[in-house]
Amino acid sequence: MTFCLGIKVKEGLVAIADTRITAGNEVYSNKKISIHEVQKHSLFIMTAGLRSVRDKAVTYFNQAIEKEEASYDFMFEAATAFGNMLKKVASEDRDSLEKEGYHFNLHALVGGQMSQDKEHKLFLIFPEGNWIEINEGLKYQIIGNSNYGKPLLNRNLTMETSLKDALKMGFLSFDATQVSSNDVDYPIDVVVYEKNSFHAKEIRLSKEDMQSISDDWNIALRNSLEGIDEKWMENLISFSPKPA
Repeated sequence: MTFCLGIKVKEGLVAIADTRITAGNEVYSNKKISIHEVQKHSLFIMTAGLRSVRDKAVTYFNQAIEKEEASYDFMFEAATAFGNMLKKVASEDRDSLEKEGYHFNLHALVGGQMSQDKEHKLFLIFPEGNWIEINEGLKYQIIGNSNYGKPLLNRNLTMETSLKDALKMGFLSFDATQVSSNDVDYPIDVVVYEKNSFHAKEIRLSKEDMQSISDDWNIALRNSLEGIDEKWMENLISFSPKPA
């Protein structure tokens, strides 16, 4: 399992990916997000699924950019191109993978802004190579382990959310997943893409880097719990009401 989150707000994009890879009994770390330069405009690709499918599709995509000098005026063209690379890998490897008991599977989040785009774009690409755009109706998408990270985003994230607050919510979404699942872990790769910057900024964060933020959030949750009104419990639990 993995955790990859893409968020779109009016100010830009946020992408967060864990690095834990589980292959049979082996557990190791590897990047799940990559940044690609296309005619001085950058985009990112974040994936969840079979590692071999991911690596081959990304290699083909890079080859199209570097050797075939492919360029994209719009982000949907880049998303379509990566989808086509997935189709190519499927035509080459699906049968042999399925014979070995592997389900051909790769979901991807592709985000950025090309020269003719009026704003930054984020796309979810399916294993079949087709895609949908993450827009005002969706706002975010998690691929991989989405069981624990959605509630905070669903309650608080809007298109008007600042990029800083979107990044905070994104980390707390990862934090909720990391403490609840053994298959998601540090370090995490974080990408921020500001509107009209045409440039992706990336950092890697360790557990030590973020422990104080996680601890502060735990304290804030406990304090919030203590502040919830308790009158509705009076017929269920015997206790003295708190003084006004």
